[in-house]
Amino acid sequence: MTPKRRRLWLLVGSLGVLGVAAALVLTALDDNLVFFYSPTQVADKHVAPHRHFRLGGLVEAGSVKKNGQEVRFTVTDTHRTLAVVYRGLLPDLFREGQGVVAEGSLGADGVFTAREVLAKHDENYMPPEVAKAIKEAGQWRK
Repeated sequence: MTPKRRRLWLLVGSLGVLGVAAALVLTALDDNLVFFYSPTQVADKHVAPHRHFRLGGLVEAGSVKKNGQEVRFTVTDTHRTLAVVYRGLLPDLFREGQGVVAEGSLGADGVFTAREVLAKHDENYMPPEVAKAIKEAGQWRK
């Protein structure tokens, strides 16, 4: 085998290994991707049941119902609402009318099952995704 042909096979083999490595990295990233949706976007995009994503909006006033460790509440972007169920301890700053981001998946019954709930950390802060969704819904109030 000539040196030129050997270099060609080495180049082809290196490109193959690089392609396999890139495919593995992209597959790993796809498993860790978590998208953010507002209740309106969930309804408009018809998010598939059991798809992992983040839901953000405001906790609707009068919607929080506690039953032991299970908490049911409604998240709204002031245009649409989505029911959420969470089992566990809520953050200290979680309350009605406040911004919230819940991470989990949508059940076949249309109820969002949260694995984690994040609440805003002071009265002036709102997660950027939540603020953007409320502005797009035309309901932004300073």
